[in-house]
Amino acid sequence: MNWIDELRWRLEPVGGTVSLDRPTLLVVAGCALVAVAVVPLWRVLRLAVTLVHELGHALTGMAVGRRFTGFVLRGDMSGHAVTVGKPRGPGRVLSTWAGYPAPAVVGAAMVWLAGRGWAAASTAVVLVALLVALVRVRSALTLVVMVAALAGTAALWWWRDDGLQARVLVGAGIVLVIGAWRHLAAVWGSADRSSDPRVLASLTRLPTVVWNLTFAAVCAGASWVVAVEILHVWR
Repeated sequence: MNWIDELRWRLEPVGGTVSLDRPTLLVVAGCALVAVAVVPLWRVLRLAVTLVHELGHALTGMAVGRRFTGFVLRGDMSGHAVTVGKPRGPGRVLSTWAGYPAPAVVGAAMVWLAGRGWAAASTAVVLVALLVALVRVRSALTLVVMVAALAGTAALWWWRDDGLQARVLVGAGIVLVIGAWRHLAAVWGSADRSSDPRVLASLTRLPTVVWNLTFAAVCAGASWVVAVEILHVWR
């Protein structure tokens, strides 16, 4: 098998859907819920949610014509991504808004695609996004997190196991959706002027609560997608 065939094999979807039976789904969902509920585990996983949050800012900024120059993850589990462009306008607003919804959207997409046999291609997309972001790392902690995420994603993709990929994506998707809600709860009543809702309020005439409600609407939609997929398997 030449390298083109190798690559194609690692990208092509599974014929039909990947079966996640009830016991498997219970284990995956249970592990995800425990990981989010247990404080020491959540402190580690929160970095992954923050990473998706910051890459949401960065990739959306690039999509609207801004220049992504770097990002950091901090020891207190917060982060910061920098995109350069016009200080105001739709592009700035959209790139600023994209952070909090990003984990929920990515998580719901992971669960939906995994259930339809697209886990391998989805894992490859995640791998490419991480590789693009790697050159924009601006701190030692961020580099450690990125290398760990890249190593795990690359191994999952290269040594392809359809069942394992589906289980990992479903579990990671649940963690990201719940993590998005937890991040939103933390910022909802924050008085920090540098928070995304406060920045959005300063860029527009809409109050902070309106932006928080838009975040909540996206999280609710993502939760609905995950719930429908889980109920589909459960039936």
